Amino acid sequence: MSKKKVILMSTGGTIVSSGESATQTTGYRLGELSINALLDQLPDLKDKIELEQEAVSHVDSSSMTSDIWLKLARSVQRAVDREDVDAVVITHGTDTMEETAYFLHLILKTEKPVVITGAMRPATALSSDGILNLYNAFQVALNDESKGQGVLMVLNNTIGSARFSTKTNTTNVATFSGLNTGDLGSVIDNAVMYFNRSTRPHTLATPFSVHDFDEDESFPRVDILISHADDDDKLFDAAVAIGAKGIVFAGLGNGCVPQKVLPGVIRANAAGVRVIRSSRVFTGPVFNGLSEWEEAGMISAWNLSAAKSRVLLQLALKKGITDVETLREMFERY
Repeated sequence: MSKKKVILMSTGGTIVSSGESATQTTGYRLGELSINALLDQLPDLKDKIELEQEAVSHVDSSSMTSDIWLKLARSVQRAVDREDVDAVVITHGTDTMEETAYFLHLILKTEKPVVITGAMRPATALSSDGILNLYNAFQVALNDESKGQGVLMVLNNTIGSARFSTKTNTTNVATFSGLNTGDLGSVIDNAVMYFNRSTRPHTLATPFSVHDFDEDESFPRVDILISHADDDDKLFDAAVAIGAKGIVFAGLGNGCVPQKVLPGVIRANAAGVRVIRSSRVFTGPVFNGLSEWEEAGMISAWNLSAAKSRVLLQLALKKGITDVETLREMFERY
């Protein structure tokens, strides 16, 4: 039986970070540890796959940029376009993993498995989770049921969808969860088990592509504003002044907009800046706002988080989609 070819793309993150002692699980730094140090502890992988490696970046994911996103997307697309490649595994820091995963989920054109993984504890820590997460990511990438599922996030024995999975805890290894929908499946030992599928369009079923960036590699500026008591319109005006093309407003409760904020929304919309109405609350959808919010041009995020709403809005604006009603349909659809 021939081996499957998998390309491992590394971007940095905790999975290749080191602490000063085996008991240090926070405050560590990204050093010169290579992903090969982890692969060397998984020798049986050589019996299952033909492995290629590509270092896309070497950054803490708190410093992730849209430039790296685009570089990564192009690298993955080139890989999956090759007839001899069966799947791609990506290592990434957990801080912005869900944003990178959702970006790839929307922009890649493939049915081949693309799996992203990382770690909550550095490689030097007691009970470091990186090695098992990486092994499980390969297990999922090799599984035929992973085809056509979009970008998958594999950590702590769970398989999550890039559309729904989010980081929920600052330090716990069981941090990623599809809070609104649950996970897609589990990985236990060598068994990959699916019990859900994502019903939202992705990859081949979206209008986005890496080719949208062929001539102009810039991303439209989209800022996130989080609401709070005593909130007003000043940050809306500031975002518009510094060149924002879109604003994601993480409102109160069901995306509620304080009275003093609304004038800023109206001015932003009049200036052509598109405003997404999300929530600072972790679970539950945001839709059916007050008539004055709708009239001000606010676009409901439905069950997309503020961070993922920013990703979708950036891609839509890059595509030249600025019509409010069209954007409303896209946020309900994707």
